[in-house]
Amino acid sequence: MSSKTSSVSRRSLFSGAATVGAVAAATAVLPGVVQQPAPVATALPKPTRGGGYTLSEHVQQYYKTTRV
Repeated sequence: MSSKTSSVSRRSLFSGAATVGAVAAATAVLPGVVQQPAPVATALPKPTRGGGYTLSEHVQQYYKTTRV
């Protein structure tokens, strides 16, 4: 009997199997991902005396992070 040697190494076989597994996992998860529409910000009325600084929620969060 003659034995045929394969040109595919064990390392490339496992690498290919891991790639196929990763692709299968990604395709199983991705259909469930739905992109949410971004919330529309409401326009604030312009100040009557000039200026324009408002103590918004974002600014308050920033001030909380700067406290020591």
